[in-house]
Amino acid sequence: MYPIRTIRIRSYEIGLRFIDGDFRGLLGEGTHRLFDPLAKTRVDIVSRRDPWLQHADLDVIVKSGALKERAIVVDLKDHERGLVSIDGRFSHVLPPGLYAYWVGFKDVQVEVVDARNARFEHDQLRTISRSPMVSHVLDICTVNRQCIGVLFVNGRFVDTLDPGLYAFWKGSGDAKVVETDLRETMADVSGQEIMTLDKVSLRMNAVVTYRIVDPKKAVTATDDARQTLYREVQLALRAVVGSRELDAFLTDKDEVSSELEDLVRSRAGDVGLEVASVGIRDVILPGDMKDLMNKVTEAKKAAEANLISRREETAAMRSQANTAKVLADNPTLMRLRELEVLEKIATTGNLNVVLGEKGLADRVVNLL
Repeated sequence: MYPIRTIRIRSYEIGLRFIDGDFRGLLGEGTHRLFDPLAKTRVDIVSRRDPWLQHADLDVIVKSGALKERAIVVDLKDHERGLVSIDGRFSHVLPPGLYAYWVGFKDVQVEVVDARNARFEHDQLRTISRSPMVSHVLDICTVNRQCIGVLFVNGRFVDTLDPGLYAFWKGSGDAKVVETDLRETMADVSGQEIMTLDKVSLRMNAVVTYRIVDPKKAVTATDDARQTLYREVQLALRAVVGSRELDAFLTDKDEVSSELEDLVRSRAGDVGLEVASVGIRDVILPGDMKDLMNKVTEAKKAAEANLISRREETAAMRSQANTAKVLADNPTLMRLRELEVLEKIATTGNLNVVLGEKGLADRVVNLL
């Protein structure tokens, strides 16, 4: 084995010299001849084109002071994080630990931020959220349009978040964002079997239109605001329909809808919802009840038709009686009426007069 070793270091490289496992310094650019008869010297050559110095013995190298003025050394505590930019472009996020970056070959900037506040805010948040290693230190979430985010940290309500991008430090607190949609929503309450006061079973379909007006209350007051509203509509339907007989329910639909809406609206406000409208969409009668109702309706219509017919006949007879009375009291008017009848007969065609007994002939002659 040759006692002298030749090591060549290029202009963009640095040599890390170790003797018997202990760090002994740096080797700069050039050709180095090392006397190493026992082969105890090791030189790790690293490139400064990648400014991040990653080495198993970094703590020893830093402690030796050899990196002074050659590298930026960052020692991040548990509550700190590092934002690294290289040549004016954001590169990555650093978790707690010891780091070193070569200077001179590339422009490296490390911004140290305090992570004790769980929420991370930065003017380059969108760029940072797409960087490598970000998933190790940040939880990224997006609140969509038409929505509001309700932020909880360690189980406590903190704030409501407008649509946008948000980030939270891992390890600084249990941050959770519950997204709530503020758009008006329609929910079907279908297939409800309800018995009226007179023991008639109805199958009903209702619809409710609502929107969230208090996101915090909608998230904290109940485990599921939509299911709560659904159950309240069910209960309100039973309360309103079950207290009425079938005929009263069918004839007072407007009153039923108004009472139903009042019951649902008051309860919805307690869970952060605003009800725009509640209505009964379909009422389905049992088959036998439907036939019976059809027969009742048919009988009612027949009776109404008969009543109208009798009323018209009575009116016609009353009119005829009045006419006869007027004609009896006025002979001249009777004579004119007879002449009108003869005139109508004459205008329809030839008038043929067949005379029989003498008395009838005389009367016709007198009439003419």
